[in-house]
Amino acid sequence: MKVPLLDLKPQYLSLKKEIDDAVQRVVDSQYFILGSDVTKLEEEIAEYLKVKFALGVSSGTDALLLSLMALGIQPGDEVIVPTYSFFATAGVVARLNAKPVFVDIDPVTFNISADLIEEKISSRTKAIIPVHLYGQSAEMGKIVELASKYNLAVIEDAAQAIGAQYKDGRCVGTIGDIGCFSFFPTKNLGGFGDGGLITTNNEKLYHIMKIMRNHGAEPKYYHKIVGGNFRLDTLQAAVLRVKLPHLNSWSEKRRQNAIKYNNYFIESGLSEKVGVLKFDSKNKVLLPKAVYSHLESILNYHIYNQYIIRVEKRDQLVEYLKKNDIGCEIYYPVPFHRQACFSYLKNNDGEFPNANFAAEHSLALPIYPELNDEQIKHVVYTIKKFYFE
Repeated sequence: MKVPLLDLKPQYLSLKKEIDDAVQRVVDSQYFILGSDVTKLEEEIAEYLKVKFALGVSSGTDALLLSLMALGIQPGDEVIVPTYSFFATAGVVARLNAKPVFVDIDPVTFNISADLIEEKISSRTKAIIPVHLYGQSAEMGKIVELASKYNLAVIEDAAQAIGAQYKDGRCVGTIGDIGCFSFFPTKNLGGFGDGGLITTNNEKLYHIMKIMRNHGAEPKYYHKIVGGNFRLDTLQAAVLRVKLPHLNSWSEKRRQNAIKYNNYFIESGLSEKVGVLKFDSKNKVLLPKAVYSHLESILNYHIYNQYIIRVEKRDQLVEYLKKNDIGCEIYYPVPFHRQACFSYLKNNDGEFPNANFAAEHSLALPIYPELNDEQIKHVVYTIKKFYFE
């Protein structure tokens, strides 16, 4: 049985007429940059997330970059980031000639360890970028408290987490000063190319970022500040407006698939229970944190942009799964502190045991909404064959 890591065709086919009509409407208008679809998408997502302002931009990476620029991050400033994330989280800091300061992750959630942030704060620290990795909220209560104590900005990297909620019910991307989202096609809410979004409850920041999105021009051809070309395409906005009403149901299907995976792994004998952090004879596969209802206020609402297990003999298992036509992916094999481009920072590898463990053992399995029960069970029992046959 073939099980791809991601198959976007069923989603498109289920909305084909609506999407095709939306695209044709934009083509007929011949208005491809910003425009009414972008404005309406911004309004609709702001309402969805319960945030005052939303701004469509060219990508999730540009959302982060524009946020740092709007906050006035300068060469030599320090920005705290988790060492385990997609490269853009740290890359945008370095692009501004600021210094990314790396922090190890929590071994359960894969997010930045809030307990380790304070020791990395210095007189040059200007901001913290917590990442809501794989679709689960970082520990925002502690992070915002620290930011307030040291007068730091908080930029939430929610590229993988639109619709995820912190344990108090607030959507991620609405808790810090700025939230950054990605509409890359593989995301829970994905476009037909690159796209992103910035959110904020700060009217002054919103106004600055809106001007900077279009080269810092206000009015056209008059520039008091320098921005960039960070505009969202109209075609992307039109497609995303069709998809947005379905986002919650798609995320809930991902959550249900995660429950099935957890149950089948336990049933198969590969795992004893969720939450185990060390391999032993009863736990060949370490499962991600269990799925909980967003109504349970003490727990985060995880949307499972990825379903991540940790396994021994990870690279050999990857080859085995590929030979058996099962899609999988390694996120992320090289943490920032081990990247060649950041060697000048001279980080101590021993300071990041949890990130190193994740990089060496983590594996993403198919989790998209259209997966069926038979496919999920097949994935689990193929993994069982690898370990026990």
